[in-house]
Amino acid sequence: MSDIHDESFGTADDDPRAGAQGEERTFAALPPAHGKGFAQSWWGQAWLKALEDTALDLQQLKTGRRLARAGAVGAVSVRPGRITAVVKDPDGTPHRSDVLLQELSSEEWDRFLSMAVERAGHIAALLDREMPPHLVEDSAAAGVELLPVIGDLEPECDCDAWDHCGHTAALCYQVARLLDEDPFVLLLMRGRGERILLDELQVRSIATADVLEHEDGAQEATPEGVSATEAYADGAILPPLPALPPLPTEPGLPPTLDTEAEPAPGLDVPAVEFLAAQAAVEAYRMLADALAAGHETVPVEDELTSGEDAVRLAAGGPGGTIEARLAEASERGRDGLALAVRAWQYGGRAALHVLEEEWAPQAQALARARAALDAAWEEDERPRLRAANNRWTVVGTDAQLRHGRDGRWWPYRKERGRWTPAGPSANDPATALAVATGRE
Repeated sequence: MSDIHDESFGTADDDPRAGAQGEERTFAALPPAHGKGFAQSWWGQAWLKALEDTALDLQQLKTGRRLARAGAVGAVSVRPGRITAVVKDPDGTPHRSDVLLQELSSEEWDRFLSMAVERAGHIAALLDREMPPHLVEDSAAAGVELLPVIGDLEPECDCDAWDHCGHTAALCYQVARLLDEDPFVLLLMRGRGERILLDELQVRSIATADVLEHEDGAQEATPEGVSATEAYADGAILPPLPALPPLPTEPGLPPTLDTEAEPAPGLDVPAVEFLAAQAAVEAYRMLADALAAGHETVPVEDELTSGEDAVRLAAGGPGGTIEARLAEASERGRDGLALAVRAWQYGGRAALHVLEEEWAPQAQALARARAALDAAWEEDERPRLRAANNRWTVVGTDAQLRHGRDGRWWPYRKERGRWTPAGPSANDPATALAVATGRE
C-alpha cells in the first residue's frame, strides 16, 4: 500500500468508544505530502467534500491542509464511529483530535450484506481495495449510505474549537490518503472491520448456495444477466429518451491551479492553465457541432497535425512566453505564426491550408473556377487577373484571390510585402475581391 503502513490490527475492548465490534486499526504517521493531492480516488474525494461542505471556517481548512502536508498528523487510530490522532501545531504543541462518524445500525448492515452477497462483483472490488460507484449506488438503493455527506463528520479537539479546527481538518485530510489505499477503513468507521465483514459475507454466501440446491442435492446453476426475450419485451415499453439539454451559453471554466502547494519542478503552471482553458473551448465547439442539425451527415475530419494544433492554440491568445514556444514548435517563427493565426481566425484549418499551400487545379476544377470568374462581373467591370496555379492576382493592385480545394474564394491583400489573409471565404469571387480591396 505505497507509503501507508498499518501498524496494528487488534481489539480495543478497554475503550468504550471502540464500538460493538471492538476492532481497531492504527496507521503509522504518514510522510509529508508536498506537491501531492490528498485524495486520488473518487471515494476519497467524496470524504473530503463532506469535510469541506461541513466546515464553516475556510481558513481552518487551509490550516488543516498545511498541517497535513507538513506531516504534523501522528499515527491515526481508526475504530467504529471514530478516528483519532495527535496533531501538532507548527510550534510543536500536540492536540488530541477526533472525528466522529455515525455507525450503521444492525438493520442497515443486514441490508448491506444481503445486497453485497447478491452481487459477487462488489465483494471482488472490495478485496481489490476498490469502491466502485455502483456498490455505493446499490447500497443507497438498499437504504444504506456508506459515504459521509455534509454534517456527518463531527469534530472533537482538545483545543476547544466549536467547529472543525485546523487539527481535525488535518486529520480528515490525512484519512483521505488512507481511504485511497483501502476502502475497508471507511467500513470500519461505519462499524465493521474487514475480518468480521468478510466472515459474515462468507456465511451468507454459503447459506444462499444451500437455498439454491435441488431436492436431489444437485447444485442449480443461477443464470447471470437478463434473457434476450425479457430485454426485448422491456424495450418495447420503455419511455422515450429525454430531450437533449440546451447548449450552455459559453464554455466552462477549468479549475484554478493557484494552490498553496509548490508546482513540481519543470511544470509551467500558466501553460497548463492555458491548455485547460483551450480544452474547454474546444469541447464547447465540438458539443455545439454535435447538437447542430444535420451533424450526423457531416464527415469526420482527420485529427489536426501538431503544426495545425499549434496555430489553433496560438489563436487563443496565450501571451508572450507560450506563444514563443508555439512558434518554435510549429517551425513558423513569430511572424509566420502570427500570419497563420490570422488565417485560422478567418476560417480554421481550411483557411490555413489556403495560406500555406499553392496547388495547380486539375482541368475540370480550373474550368469551374474560370467560369465563376467570368460570371462574377459585367464585361466592362471585370478586373485584369494574372493566374498562377490556384491564385489570381489583380494586375496593378495589392489584391489577390485564392481558390480553395472546396471551391470557395479567399481574399488576400499584400501588407508589408507579404500576402496576408483579408477575410473569410465566399462562394462569389467578386464578393471576396471586394473584401480584399476594402470595398465591401
